[in-house]
Amino acid sequence: MQIGKRIRLGLRRRRWYIRAIRKRRDLRRIRLRGARISSATNVVIAVARNEHVRLPYFLRYYRDLGIEHFLFIDNGSEDESVAYLSEQPDCSVWSTDASYRGARFGLDWVNWLARRYCLGRWVLHVDVDEFFVFPFCDTRPIRALTDWLDGSDIRSFGTMLIDMYPKGPVGEATYEAGQNPFEVASWFDSGNYTITRNWECKSLWIQGGPRARVFFRDDPSRSPALNKVPLVKWRRGTVFASSTHNVLPRGLNLVFDDLGGEKACGVLLHAKFLNTLGDRAKDEAVRAEHYAGGREYQAYAEGLESSPELWSNWSERYINWRQLEILGLMSKGNWA
Repeated sequence: MQIGKRIRLGLRRRRWYIRAIRKRRDLRRIRLRGARISSATNVVIAVARNEHVRLPYFLRYYRDLGIEHFLFIDNGSEDESVAYLSEQPDCSVWSTDASYRGARFGLDWVNWLARRYCLGRWVLHVDVDEFFVFPFCDTRPIRALTDWLDGSDIRSFGTMLIDMYPKGPVGEATYEAGQNPFEVASWFDSGNYTITRNWECKSLWIQGGPRARVFFRDDPSRSPALNKVPLVKWRRGTVFASSTHNVLPRGLNLVFDDLGGEKACGVLLHAKFLNTLGDRAKDEAVRAEHYAGGREYQAYAEGLESSPELWSNWSERYINWRQLEILGLMSKGNWA
């Protein structure tokens, strides 16, 4: 890599690190369970807005996975999210009405909490509609994965985001609080993905799936990226750079092997396409607080008006992680 590019990335990382420290002023502490954080090895950090209906299952899923503490940043919810989370003994909660876009789509807040409370811990940064699946997750807790990563001197773990959807119109996929969303949205694209290299950040760039073929069919290159590095062993100077698509230092992005052989990696099952998406898409399109002025949500709001079906003849019903490994969407690598 050219020295100029290396210097530029170093300056960018420093700038975002300093931004995170400054943006701490946006956050108002609602509930801090410091002793619980201090005793935790694996924590989740999530930014949420009006997600009360999703939170019960989200918490249950990650508790069953072995997550020991949750750090939530509530961004101006108008529902009961803050009250609900504040009552949970394994949740610390902060609130802010500041601009999500102005905080680099929440990353400044996440980077600050990780720096302040999670040094030396494994941080899993996910949205409330993302569910982490890793090899052997049906028989081993996340602590088994992170212990193996520690023993192998690996500081990050990559995933591909897989959009899940129902068979039938999205608007008819009714979801109720506490329900497993994959009882409603149980299908996914087994193929239809493109991979390119981001040489500057040493990462892969993955696109495709139902969002590319339905909502961005006219220009699939504008469809959302599906490559993620959500699980990171946090040290000083670490920052999420572009959502969890890229992390700095850039060596943390070397989570996939395209030179022969396979590195262990997982997936994030994405439970976005439920009946709750229609109203949310309209709201977020107006707020324009997401990437590119909410372009993605504008596409959803417009596309959902025709009650599209994402299911196709190439769709597969989700069974378990072994199915995804057979399809080449994740790998256990040399973790046995």
